[in-house]
Amino acid sequence: MTNPAASTSAITPEIIADHGLSEEEYARVLRALGREPNLTELGIFSVMWSEHCSYKSSRIHLAKLPTQAPHVICGPGENAGVIDIGDGQAAIFKMESHNHPSYIEPYQGAATGVGGILRDVFTMGARPVANMNALRFGSPDHPKMKHLISGVVRGIGGYGNCVGVPTVGGETNFDPAYDGNILVNAMTVGVADTDRIFYCAAAGIGNPVVYVGSKTGRDGIHGATMASADFAEDADAKRPTVQVGDPFTEKLLIEACLELMASDAIVAIQDMGAAGLTSSSVEMASKGGVGIELNMNSVPQRERGMTPYEMMLSESQERMLMVLKPGRESEAEAIFLKWELDFAVIGHITDTEHLVLKWHGETVADIPLGPLGDDAPKYDRPALSRDAYKAWALVRPLDPATIPESTDIAADLLKLMASPDLASRRWIWEQYDHMVGADTVAPPGGDAAVVRVHGTEKALAITTDCTPRYCYADPYEGGKQAVAEAYRNLCAVGATPLAITNCLNFGNPQRPEIMAQFVGCIEGMADACRALDFPVVSGNVSLYNESKATGGGSAILPTPAIGGVGLLKDWRKAATCEFKASGEAIILIGGQDKGHLGQSLWLREVMGRKDGSAPPVHLTDERRTGKFIRNQAAQGSVTAVHDVSDGGVAVALAEMALAGDMGLYWPESLRLDHPGEELKFLFGEDQGRYLVTTVDAQSLLSDAETAGLRAVVLGQTGGDALHIGAHAIPLATLRAAHEGFFPKLMDGEL
Repeated sequence: MTNPAASTSAITPEIIADHGLSEEEYARVLRALGREPNLTELGIFSVMWSEHCSYKSSRIHLAKLPTQAPHVICGPGENAGVIDIGDGQAAIFKMESHNHPSYIEPYQGAATGVGGILRDVFTMGARPVANMNALRFGSPDHPKMKHLISGVVRGIGGYGNCVGVPTVGGETNFDPAYDGNILVNAMTVGVADTDRIFYCAAAGIGNPVVYVGSKTGRDGIHGATMASADFAEDADAKRPTVQVGDPFTEKLLIEACLELMASDAIVAIQDMGAAGLTSSSVEMASKGGVGIELNMNSVPQRERGMTPYEMMLSESQERMLMVLKPGRESEAEAIFLKWELDFAVIGHITDTEHLVLKWHGETVADIPLGPLGDDAPKYDRPALSRDAYKAWALVRPLDPATIPESTDIAADLLKLMASPDLASRRWIWEQYDHMVGADTVAPPGGDAAVVRVHGTEKALAITTDCTPRYCYADPYEGGKQAVAEAYRNLCAVGATPLAITNCLNFGNPQRPEIMAQFVGCIEGMADACRALDFPVVSGNVSLYNESKATGGGSAILPTPAIGGVGLLKDWRKAATCEFKASGEAIILIGGQDKGHLGQSLWLREVMGRKDGSAPPVHLTDERRTGKFIRNQAAQGSVTAVHDVSDGGVAVALAEMALAGDMGLYWPESLRLDHPGEELKFLFGEDQGRYLVTTVDAQSLLSDAETAGLRAVVLGQTGGDALHIGAHAIPLATLRAAHEGFFPKLMDGEL
């Protein structure tokens, strides 16, 4: 029979362009094959050479990140990173983006983002124990934003709640730069035994290749390619490229895979994520240095008449690819049938180092694996110099003489606490089941989530962090700050920071100013990771986050989201941020008290300005202060800990007071020397600082002096209002402002 999928007649310049390949890249395809590709082969090259799969614009810079430490078992390159947490156990974790799908179809885009990152973790043998997310939305008054917020939050909750993994925290920011391209970054952490970790490298000539999970449909075709291009005005027309998820099937898949993993039947295993069957088969064979042959007629199909092109590019969810030891097929099949999942032997491992596809007895694709994997295009894109970038970014220096003296500190604090970036996220996290599994130590809202390692006294601390406005003003300092903030949040709960994952969200890398953002952030991250002994073990790059759609902006703010993981030896010693009892001293630890107002939320929200540089990050101080805070928490010397970040000291104090439903007394005036100093002290966003409470101020001050750290007593806890100098704000007034934003937004009252 004549096979249309094997035809070369349909390959035109328009088809090549539609597949996201440049003329030079298509020429590389011709050289790799030594002939014209057919449509199936072209589609395979297209997805494997997409930014989403190949990292062709970022690989040379990602190599700058430190990835090793004594506790790192597996760094970047596998489905997720692996770190040793002692007692023969490992934490396995990763963060990934689902930005483009979530803008087009927010519920399914966010839901399948959660499903995909769960599979990245359990495919390595870990039982998922926690989900996190990092969300960026546009202006709250944008006509599409309420729909996007509602859909994304429902999608995250709908998938995570049903699959039975707690969503324990995250972050949410707003900026007009995300009007036309929101960001949905999902993170999962799992726990496995160190001697039961599974990898994706295929091995064993003749070993069977098996497909498990859901059937393949036409949903998600070209998903990876779509995620590697910016949005034009036809974004809604791309809805068919968004996958559809089924969390109940995912739960079955988790249990079936873990049951089979308890045997020794699996040689290699890989999630069918972006690019589906193509990426999973190519990555498994490439990592193992072998070839792979697939019989497309054996692929379980949900729809009739599917072609090899459609089957290879489909991104249908809840599917896995495995290589089994010979003779173990029946054992594996019995497990998956018990869990009511599809199981099919669809191929075998070869010694050809080629991907070969058979359909109706014919060869419909035959591609050497080298060009699809390690030999994929790699670009050193032009980037503006640091000075040229600053000139392009048009960020004005902050002239202290132009900072007006506030007429009402209390009103400023209320405005900040009610602002989109600082308002309570209760409306969001109450839609997530954060207690399923019964190992969540505290509800969302603290500096970092804390989840017990089941059956032990240990706990994992987890955080997601980034301050995009800093990254835009100064990519290098912003990259440093994102890592330092994650480090600080882990220390604030008493955990020892161990490693990070990342999700690097940027605009079009073919624009030198965007590459300057990317390179600057990477270099800042790398320096921070080295200084803090905080290596990168996994991650994801999401480029082309731009929109030309009506009402959208251009590029997003540079957003290198950091997911940090730390370890507590005793979960009962986890520190929390709420005031505990009246009469305890409130002490500010660390920092250099410069009162940095540049790029601060006070300057933006109260004064309507975005002037100044990002606050500098002093990495040696960060490390020393973090160690001090961890030690004090372990000794029980502090009753509450909270890091100082967005909004400065005033906001951090307000958050501690609201969390504990208890006020504070700063009984005397601030005694500051000249106008403006009060503002800088209260709302400046200097880095490396923590607020703590204690019943023994003198001992804590003495310990801080010994450690060479600045420590200042600000006042004491108590009452039902914040008394700061001459200002008084009732807790009830503060709470009403803080809790009101999301309910009012979603009820249409804003």
